[in-house]
Amino acid sequence: MLPRLEISFDGREPVADMFEKTRAAAENGASTVWLASHLFEQDPVSSAAVMLERFPSLDMVLMAISPLVLHPVQIAMSAATLDEMFPGRISVCLGVGSPDDLGSAGIDAGKPLQAMKEALALCRALLSGDKVTLEGQRFVVSGRALRSGNHPVPLLMAASGPKMLELARSEADGVLLSAATSREFIKSTIARLHAGKPARAAFDNCGLVYVSVDDDRAAARDRLRSKLAVTLRGAHHAANLDAAGSKLDQAALRDAFTVGRISEAAHIVPDQVVLNHSAAGTPAELPAMIQTYRDAGLDRVILSAFGSVAEIETAMKAMKTTERLSDEV
Repeated sequence: MLPRLEISFDGREPVADMFEKTRAAAENGASTVWLASHLFEQDPVSSAAVMLERFPSLDMVLMAISPLVLHPVQIAMSAATLDEMFPGRISVCLGVGSPDDLGSAGIDAGKPLQAMKEALALCRALLSGDKVTLEGQRFVVSGRALRSGNHPVPLLMAASGPKMLELARSEADGVLLSAATSREFIKSTIARLHAGKPARAAFDNCGLVYVSVDDDRAAARDRLRSKLAVTLRGAHHAANLDAAGSKLDQAALRDAFTVGRISEAAHIVPDQVVLNHSAAGTPAELPAMIQTYRDAGLDRVILSAFGSVAEIETAMKAMKTTERLSDEV
């Protein structure tokens, strides 16, 4: 069985552009679209409803909905409603959310592990049709159930730290690793994830992978420098960089962003960092690069960061052609 082709959108582009890219993905064999949830950007729930209607061949994943922003009861309601309209085509990935975004909205991010634990339990029980009573530290529900009953919506969790990973393994249907994560860090993270108790049945190791394709290999790499600069400047990526042997001046990146010199920040990201933390190259090279992420332990590779419809069409055709040939052999 061939791996599914999946793509993601970060919610930072006009809806019309996202729909056109989704159309290109659907017409070229994509099975699933992951829609990101970032405060002050596009809303993934309403976008998913329209896209599920427009593109009947596609499944949707709401990613990563924060229970610190949206109450778990509302998350379960949204998922159940979409599942009632489009049965079996919706999944939900929970995540804490960006500390900067949460702070900008005045949201208390204290004790995120406990909040995530309670949110997963609440969503799981409500989507199972159960009457729920919970007296948690963050959330309280008093003997209520979803009126629409049972909805078998898969629940995934975005995680990176050891305690969040442990929670994902024991309570979720899969884990999502962030973009710009190196193959070496993915491999060690997945090994850590499954070193203890076994995960739930049909558990998926999922990961976002920045992709850029062009007949000009240098142009493909250049397209991702700014995005990698934004992502990898965070101090929490130090272990990720170290695992891949990537040499990157994170302090210089942060300084460049502080003074608004985005173009300067992109120039700080060398070729080797682009190669270590993304899949950037020619269309012919793309399938082998994506395979390295599967070899590192990902069950589901989600192609991300496409800048245009043409890039999506080129990448999807490259993946489809190679995988069809390998299946025939």
